[in-house]
Amino acid sequence: MGVRKVKENIYSVGVSDWDRTHFDEIVALPNGTSYNSYLIFGEKKTALIDTVDPVLTEAFINNLKKFNGLKIDFVVSLHAEQDHSGSIPKVLEIFSEAKVVTNEKCKELLIEHLNIPEEKFIVVGDGEELDLGGKTLKFLLTPWVHWPETMSAYLKEDKILFSCDFFGSHYATSRLFANIDELILESAKLYYAEIMMPFRNFIKVNIEKIENFDIEMIAPSHGPIWNKPSFIIDAYKEWISPSVKNKVLILYVSMHGSTKIVVNELYNRLVEYGIEVLPFNLFFTDIGKIAINAIDAATAVFAIPTFLTGPHPLGANAAYLVNAIKPKLRFMGLITSFGWGGVTIKWLKDHLKNLKADTLFEFEFKGIPKANDIEKVKEFAEKIYEAHKSIGIL
Repeated sequence: MGVRKVKENIYSVGVSDWDRTHFDEIVALPNGTSYNSYLIFGEKKTALIDTVDPVLTEAFINNLKKFNGLKIDFVVSLHAEQDHSGSIPKVLEIFSEAKVVTNEKCKELLIEHLNIPEEKFIVVGDGEELDLGGKTLKFLLTPWVHWPETMSAYLKEDKILFSCDFFGSHYATSRLFANIDELILESAKLYYAEIMMPFRNFIKVNIEKIENFDIEMIAPSHGPIWNKPSFIIDAYKEWISPSVKNKVLILYVSMHGSTKIVVNELYNRLVEYGIEVLPFNLFFTDIGKIAINAIDAATAVFAIPTFLTGPHPLGANAAYLVNAIKPKLRFMGLITSFGWGGVTIKWLKDHLKNLKADTLFEFEFKGIPKANDIEKVKEFAEKIYEAHKSIGIL
């Protein structure tokens, strides 16, 4: 990424990871990612906000070496996850006088994960400030966006919010600031869907908290800086709102074609009702597409065939994902085909308990769907139509 000037005496010193394809070994990164770190020079003290993933420590240290005679007094750790904190030990090795400034919970995690000695820490609480001389960092505890210890830092004189993962995007770019275009919005939305969506109630509280500040820039730990902060704040408000759209997701697998027949029939009927339908064949579909479309869908239908006596593994994986990210679905339907028996419907019900959605139908059929099975699918489409109509989205 290189060193870039954000404002006077404030520099971006993080690195871009153009080649990283997945995060947490599951989240696809179609545009790579960045690990953002910021260097702030006060009149008296210098602070480094976050570091980078340890796989790019060397490139990060090379960025710091571009500042001749650099002395770092404080390493501000906003989040203990290694993509933020992983290079702290190396920084402390080089800048041995530096202290790690963080909250109590983050301190505990950094000691556990990185073996940082306890005497290296300065613990701050919500609303406390760190005076660098002409530049003042005010700390805001913003838990559960997306770990319990996450916090943000507001640079008062320059009106910059260093927001950690909050408002981030997995997006490697040579641009320092976010161009307000579809690609950056899509990246931010995908980041929200896969990482932040389970915590939307906490996000609402934390948005209310940061809106008490005059913010000219939001500098997250991933992706470009938002120099038009209202754009991403308004987007988050829409995503966390209780409103849903006239949209149905159909998540399906079909081993021998039987489930696909039912899915096609349901799709055609829903389209005739004027409903947007997004069928996802789980054999081909990246989980990110499911997550991003689940943000505002009113209904999800799980059409999962029985594999031995339980759900097909791809269907089980999709159900686990949707249950984990907790979208604001209002309705769902459960469909399974089987050859000789099984408990797929029961398994799905047991593993979708995080969803606060009304189950409109549960349907099992054996072998290839018969005429009476197709008639039932027509009834299911009508139930979805009536359900959408009842909440005013049709």
